[in-house]
Amino acid sequence: MADVARRPMDSAGTIIMIVLCVVLGLHQVVIKMAAPDMAPILQIALRSGVSAILIGMLIVWRREGFSLRDGTLLPGLLLGTMFSVEFMFVAEGLRFTTASHMSVFLYTAPIFTALALHRFLPAERLRRHQWLGICLAFCGIVAAFAGGIFQSGINGRVLWGDVLAIFGGIFWSSTTVIIRCSRLADAPATKTLLYQLIAAFLLLLGYAVVTGQASFVSTPLAWGSVLFQGVVITFAVYLVWFSLLRRYNASQLSIFLFLAPLFGVSFGVLLLHESIDLFFAVGALLVLAGLTLVSKPTLSRRNSS
Repeated sequence: MADVARRPMDSAGTIIMIVLCVVLGLHQVVIKMAAPDMAPILQIALRSGVSAILIGMLIVWRREGFSLRDGTLLPGLLLGTMFSVEFMFVAEGLRFTTASHMSVFLYTAPIFTALALHRFLPAERLRRHQWLGICLAFCGIVAAFAGGIFQSGINGRVLWGDVLAIFGGIFWSSTTVIIRCSRLADAPATKTLLYQLIAAFLLLLGYAVVTGQASFVSTPLAWGSVLFQGVVITFAVYLVWFSLLRRYNASQLSIFLFLAPLFGVSFGVLLLHESIDLFFAVGALLVLAGLTLVSKPTLSRRNSS
């Protein structure tokens, strides 16, 4: 039914998606910039609280309601936990690796999602070209890791941060699998997101306190980062994304998302003066090429609507 209303991408949709990817590309960079004043884990906890309040207000304004008796409570709690663990890995990873590396390795999530759905949902079986995409992405990860070792020897801190980034991608993929394989698949998007945000605020704030990362220096950059993430990234981007999903072909929209890590790498170089070696550049391109193949359910030239 909804598929009838969706249409192929046009110039307006393309411009909006490019702007969206530019904003998403700033995400890890902004966290890294504010890290000297406020630990990444605390930034993410506080931004989750801000976003939860905004989503809650949106639910009330739309009169959507929020019942816990529709079978979504248990999967919602599991979803919120996995979402929190994902961003725990992101926050901890940014303490050791660069924002550029985090932008690329975190976006390996669709690879792990495709593998998991291939296992649990018969309708999501991988096709030959998608397996090729997974192989390309894996080769890209190997190339990126190998480059860091060959160029400057084994830098334990950076490698550990890169590993944490990949674990972040794995747990990101787990949230998608939970949604697809539970009652959350039929729940309003606002409800699904609210489960994630409330859990992230509570669990990550507790983690920040236990690990001694709750202290901060109150600076415009620190609070600007929290507000940018809470209002723009987790709230406004969400609204725009789901608005686009109601209007345009979902598979075509997903392809544009792979611009986000490219913008992330670019902003890391421009704003944080991070260096990119040839191995990492080649590895990143292989990862993105692989992700593009995995995201396409078919290679046919038919124009879906």
